[in-house]
Amino acid sequence: MSFIEAATLPAAALAPGRARRIAIASGKGGVGKTWFAITLAQAMAEDGSNILLFDGDLGLANVDIQLGLTPKQDLAGVLAGRIGLQGAIMTVPGAGFDVLPGRSGSGSLAALPPNQLDALLGQLGQARYQTILLDLGAGLDAHNRRMSAWSDTLLAVATDEPTSLTDAYAVLKLFARDKPGGDARLVVNQAASLAAGRRTHETLARACQTFLGRDLPLAGIVRRDEHVRDSIRRQTPLLIRHPGCHAANEVRAIHKTL
Repeated sequence: MSFIEAATLPAAALAPGRARRIAIASGKGGVGKTWFAITLAQAMAEDGSNILLFDGDLGLANVDIQLGLTPKQDLAGVLAGRIGLQGAIMTVPGAGFDVLPGRSGSGSLAALPPNQLDALLGQLGQARYQTILLDLGAGLDAHNRRMSAWSDTLLAVATDEPTSLTDAYAVLKLFARDKPGGDARLVVNQAASLAAGRRTHETLARACQTFLGRDLPLAGIVRRDEHVRDSIRRQTPLLIRHPGCHAANEVRAIHKTL
């Protein structure tokens, strides 16, 4: 059994039939954000939920790479008008959730005009899913801010490294500015222990309370686990390759709080 270090919070009130939107951000690369987004999507799918994972890194998309997928169509085709949204969505074999893949190294997507991004989000909002997860790119660009504000919940993923904490705070600060009263929570990843993860949360929560006047709920802690690295190398979702490891159970526990 995993331990959960978070209170269960009520979901935002949604219009009937509308998917819940959860953005997963980090500010800094290399904290395991994309891996976490994939694993959370599968944890939700395990419970029978209808899930879409959108690769929202418009310049350096890599969800398909981590999953070992070779998409025939992707986001670029949707934006060019060659295919509809459904034509680019693919189901991850054995994992039970769908993916809308992006395109790595596409300057045209990275420079997407705001009105086109808004149109894309409008299409996403009409897709028939219970939950849409948005794996945002690292950084604080206008695209990430727009997609964060479009979401109902922001999950900021951070480790105990000072640069990760600084960048996560910057993401939370801009989210508070772009969406006053929005639902933002922290996921501590690669923690040495549950106690160390709690200390990381306390550090960031103290900064948010002092400088932003906002609480920062803890969505959960994922401890460091060598099974994660193995699953990424094998391009196989963790809940398929190592379903009983503690990192898998801790992501499942985070799903329960959502």
